[in-house]
Amino acid sequence: MPDKNSYSGKDIQVLEGLEPVRKRPGMYIGATDINGFHHLLTEIIDNSVDEALAGFGRNIWIYLNDDGSAAVIDEGRGIPIDIMPQYKKSALEIVMTKLHAGGKFGGSAYKVSGGLHGVGASVVNALAETCIVIVKKNRKFYTQSYERGNTKTLVREVRVDNLKLSPEQKEILQKIDSGTMTIFRPDREIFKDVKFDLGRILQPVKERAYLIAGIAFHIKDGRTGDEAHYYFEGGIKSLVDSLNKNKQPLHKTFYVSKEINDLAIEVAMQYNDSFSENIESFANVKNTVDGGTHLTGFRMALTRAINDYAKKQSNGNGKDSADSIITGEDMKEGLTAVVVVKMPSESLQFESQTKTKLNNPEVQPAVAQAVNEALDTFFEENPGDARAIVEKVVLAARARIAARAARDTVIRKGAFEGGGLPGKLADCQEKNPAASELFLVEGDSAGGSAKQARDRKAQAIFPLRGKLLNTERNRLDRVLKFEELKDLVIALGMGIGEVKDAQKLRYHKIIIMTDADVDGQHIMTLLLTFFYRHLPDVINGGFLYIAQPPLFRIQKGKEVSYVYTDEERDQIIRQIASDGEKRKMESGNLPAGKAGLKVESEEENGKNRQLSTFNSQLSTRINVQRFKGLGEMNPQQLWETTMNPQTRILKQVNVEDAQKADEVFTMLMGEEVPPRKRFIQTHAKKAELDI
Repeated sequence: MPDKNSYSGKDIQVLEGLEPVRKRPGMYIGATDINGFHHLLTEIIDNSVDEALAGFGRNIWIYLNDDGSAAVIDEGRGIPIDIMPQYKKSALEIVMTKLHAGGKFGGSAYKVSGGLHGVGASVVNALAETCIVIVKKNRKFYTQSYERGNTKTLVREVRVDNLKLSPEQKEILQKIDSGTMTIFRPDREIFKDVKFDLGRILQPVKERAYLIAGIAFHIKDGRTGDEAHYYFEGGIKSLVDSLNKNKQPLHKTFYVSKEINDLAIEVAMQYNDSFSENIESFANVKNTVDGGTHLTGFRMALTRAINDYAKKQSNGNGKDSADSIITGEDMKEGLTAVVVVKMPSESLQFESQTKTKLNNPEVQPAVAQAVNEALDTFFEENPGDARAIVEKVVLAARARIAARAARDTVIRKGAFEGGGLPGKLADCQEKNPAASELFLVEGDSAGGSAKQARDRKAQAIFPLRGKLLNTERNRLDRVLKFEELKDLVIALGMGIGEVKDAQKLRYHKIIIMTDADVDGQHIMTLLLTFFYRHLPDVINGGFLYIAQPPLFRIQKGKEVSYVYTDEERDQIIRQIASDGEKRKMESGNLPAGKAGLKVESEEENGKNRQLSTFNSQLSTRINVQRFKGLGEMNPQQLWETTMNPQTRILKQVNVEDAQKADEVFTMLMGEEVPPRKRFIQTHAKKAELDI
């Protein structure tokens, strides 16, 4: 029995300086995965963005260096380097080595900023193997170096020529009047992967270019030579145009910019001919992916303004008039919008340092007022656009009513409540969703093999027959009339549309298992479209996976290997050849360089075709079987390679860039043919053809 009196002052640990960050990095950057160390670069970029928001500088340069480090240069005022009397250290050192030290706590340095807690630069410094800051002030250069948050050198004046920078970076520092350059390399003791991905950096930088009209971002990857430059004079109106790419707009873009007290509100909106919603919201350039009070205020104003206009047009013509059937849910169909608020940094209220949801209560009524007044004016001045919007919303309302009728038919049968699962579903015995898997299998043949191969306790099989409906081009009412998708919704158990509830999902692993041919890829794309558009909670919850069946079965004697790519196949064949040569040489039966290998491939008709013959002096024979479909595998092979949790490979489906995902689904599965044609022509050489 522990002594309850043994807990004393000696057990209390005080973490000094940046030690708390290194002990618990997830508290400051969300996680130590690939997203975490990319977040470090975003923090430094945002410090430069804050300078631009304050009116200092029009350019920001971002470099991914070939030594694994990243660098950001701005033409702002430069971090102060003068001595702070209370610490007897320079302001630069305090900013970089102490938490909650910065110009964002009510002083006059930053009226608006993305930063809130003043921990950005110091957190980056704490989680970096090395960090160097170069400040230009009064045409002089000052620098200080750090390692894992610890100061390594005093602030000292330097010549640019003596700095270990690329000629291009030196030229920029010479050109700007003042500014700050930060160079850091993420700490390999903290992060599993420290290789910067240019694609993950471009998206947040591009967002910031849209949000701060007139600011230019220049990104260069020193490892590959790739460059990107972003500058948008149109601001968020340009962002709406980008979000609506490959879609047909129904009216000209609505835009409002207004200041209420210390709150700057900016909203751009446009409806298109699609059935999905795409809204981006920001607070001081931070992408608030979880929304917040600014987004709530916008939705309130949109619903009220459209309802008011519809009521005026209907002149109160009874219960079937447009205004009597539309709801807030109907406003979402085909809506593209960007909602931005900017306010004094000390007033911002976020849920956490990662800033994904805005909590300021005063923002909601302010945004609602600004948008409602501007929409009323827009509708009065543009009656044609107003009618197009109302007609779109009314069509969505009627489709919702039709979809509800279709759902009610299913519910009356007790399907959503588990009273009648589809006959085609081979369910598992397990009732705990966390331990249950559902395989969506292409065709009856593969479905039959999968049913025989599965672990009946935890694995359910749902065979898909025929080609699925393209849900990108159809509303929910038509989706629910399509038998295969209706049965799938019933099997999943979480409902759909207004009544969906992710808590009722019956399987926490939903695995798409299709053939590796063109038809299989098409079915997979149709399923991904269905989940992305109608059941996004399945993807966001991490419940959707793609099975990776092997492409080849390689057999030499009694040894069998399954491989997933052409490269793996060739590597194994070379290895067998090398091993065979080595054994023959050791036995003295074959001179060096005289090894031979015969490789054969099994075709669908059972005949063997010689792929390649090396030196026939060696009687090593390999049989290579190419699997074109799941149905070609017997149940044992299917279990061993694709369904056994101990040996299979699954790819989890997630959405890293919602804007890009929306654009791709619209382009590949939408009505517009030219964008799809351009995509095919651009990527034709990358296609793997099974001829």
